[in-house]
Amino acid sequence: MTEERAGTLHGLVERQAHRAPGAAAVRCGDHELSYRELDARATRLAAVLAERGLAPGGRAAVALGRGTEVYVALLAVLKSGAAFVPLEPTAPDPLLRHVLADAAPDMVVTEERHRVRLADAGGARLVCVDTADPAKTPFEPPEVSTTDLACVFYTSGSTGLPTGALIEHRNLLAAYEGWREVYGLTAEDRILQTASLEFDVFTADWVRALGTGATLVVTPFNLTLDRTADLGALPALVAAERITVLELNVRTARRLTTLLARTGSGLPGVRLLTVGAEKWYLDEQSGLQRLLGERTRVLNVYGLAEATVDSTWFDARGAAAADGAERVSLVGRPFPGTRVYVLGPDSTPLQHGRLGEIAIGGAGLARGYLNRPEETARRFVPADFDPDGRVLLTGDLGRLRADGVLEFTARAASVVGPLGAERATTALARVRAAALAEGALRGHPAVREAAVVEVEPTPGERLLVGYAVTSPDAEGADGWSLSQYLRTELEGRAVPAAVVPVPELPRTRAGKLDRAALPLPAPPEHTAPRSAKAGGRSGGKGGGKAGGGRSGDSRFVNGCAAVFCVLVFAGGAWATTDVLFPGSTDVTGVPAPYNALFRLLYLCENLAFGAGIVYLTSGFEAVLRLGRPRRLSLPAHLSITWLLVNWWPQDNLYRLTKATDWPREAALVFAFNVPLMLAALVLVRFVLWRPPAGKG
Repeated sequence: MTEERAGTLHGLVERQAHRAPGAAAVRCGDHELSYRELDARATRLAAVLAERGLAPGGRAAVALGRGTEVYVALLAVLKSGAAFVPLEPTAPDPLLRHVLADAAPDMVVTEERHRVRLADAGGARLVCVDTADPAKTPFEPPEVSTTDLACVFYTSGSTGLPTGALIEHRNLLAAYEGWREVYGLTAEDRILQTASLEFDVFTADWVRALGTGATLVVTPFNLTLDRTADLGALPALVAAERITVLELNVRTARRLTTLLARTGSGLPGVRLLTVGAEKWYLDEQSGLQRLLGERTRVLNVYGLAEATVDSTWFDARGAAAADGAERVSLVGRPFPGTRVYVLGPDSTPLQHGRLGEIAIGGAGLARGYLNRPEETARRFVPADFDPDGRVLLTGDLGRLRADGVLEFTARAASVVGPLGAERATTALARVRAAALAEGALRGHPAVREAAVVEVEPTPGERLLVGYAVTSPDAEGADGWSLSQYLRTELEGRAVPAAVVPVPELPRTRAGKLDRAALPLPAPPEHTAPRSAKAGGRSGGKGGGKAGGGRSGDSRFVNGCAAVFCVLVFAGGAWATTDVLFPGSTDVTGVPAPYNALFRLLYLCENLAFGAGIVYLTSGFEAVLRLGRPRRLSLPAHLSITWLLVNWWPQDNLYRLTKATDWPREAALVFAFNVPLMLAALVLVRFVLWRPPAGKG
């Protein structure tokens, strides 16, 4: 192995193949590959890929199911000098199409059972590892630099569409060194792989294992994507495979905690369990630590794909007695080679204890985003306080405690840079209020999970709303009671406008909280208990009827008011027609019964104009409730308005224009007809819009 290849990700694995060729590298069920077999098969496949046209510096999507062959394919792509794009073959079609279009891979490495679907999703050539013929020409591994691209991690961007983070060999090698030191990885470890191929932690798992000479054990079930997977099988699998290290997302860790507490079992032999991908509270971390015992290190890890997966870690041992543990999430200190800052709105580091945006520096920072130069410039910013002069703005808020431990507060939009100091201060205050309320809500004895987020039920109206997953049949677990509990706990601080009990919090594909799928709260009159609605009157039943009657009466009054306003504006149009368009509605020369039909047309034009004016002033809220983005809802709202109000002035002007007055005819066409066509196109886009694939 040349010195050049030793400084690459695949070179790290090749070194283990030379050191202990017979050691077990990857296991999945009854299938196992030694390091010798893994390296040899990867080299043979690299020859096939190179012969099929995969050149150094290219990109290849790898889309294979769970098993040993996916690791052969990943290493083969690296050996050919290209970068891999991990792609879950069972992902929804919109996600597959987006990634394949955005990444534009030179090749898709897959297997026969996924060939048709992937061929339909993109135009790149396919190589099926289970049916491809061996290479006919000798393969000479190309030289690869540490600064060459190794992979493209697709992660949720600010637009909601998955965005490709460009990860170089040196980024993953730096991350590996940090993991090796903090986790104490050795060749005797057996590391469990539970994640799905498309997520960055999947790559982190196999790099940690295969770079160390350890054994990577792949679960036959997918704990990330398969919400029905039996978690009860995990402890038995851990024991049977003698697992020593595993990583779980927060949702799975919570399920595991419930399982272990109920069964009284543990994870014997596991010396390290890391949990990440979402806010994990200290009391949850300490609770799992107590269940597993002091022989198991339980770490809360924090990081982003753009910074090569993990940036900080916090050890729960000794933290069980921390006061207010249910209200804080400690993500600890940076991994070796990583630097962490908390920045204020002016892009400078804040003193300990102050809330700001978390920024990451160090050798793990990605090159940037694929096809997103503006996003790269916005997120990867110059920083004279960092030794490398460059940091990643995470969009996460937190603070550094006096002891240097990083406390994670919440995910939010960036507060550094162009937002401005005043708006940034307001945004920080809102996030702080939501975090305090969420911590307090979690402290209620009946609440198992909680989230407090800011919603916009009507345009311009921002409300804090709490969501609580409560224990079955728990007392005081209704929305009104939980709201009153928060008023007492928060003592005058900002309190959510409502608390909505839910059977479970909605999740994205990655298992994170899906904020867009949270239900809007009911109107305030529906959140109080019946006795409160009734205003102290006896008989809850009567109180309930009164509330329902007020709601029905309100809708009737609003409807009558809307009709009245339509008639007023229609009447105004009718009254001013002869003033603005004299003679345009004169039907004295039109014989019966056609004159009556024309009068009906003029009436409809006036009514449509009135309806358009009323809709313009009061209909935008109804459009927003359909769940489309605001940038699409506003043009749709204006398009509907134009489709309604257009006919009154347009038809009156057309009727007054001579057929041979070509300048006036052309002006009317471009002033009225062309905008009508554009409005129709906007509405087609509005109707056909679907939420972006791969969110979160």
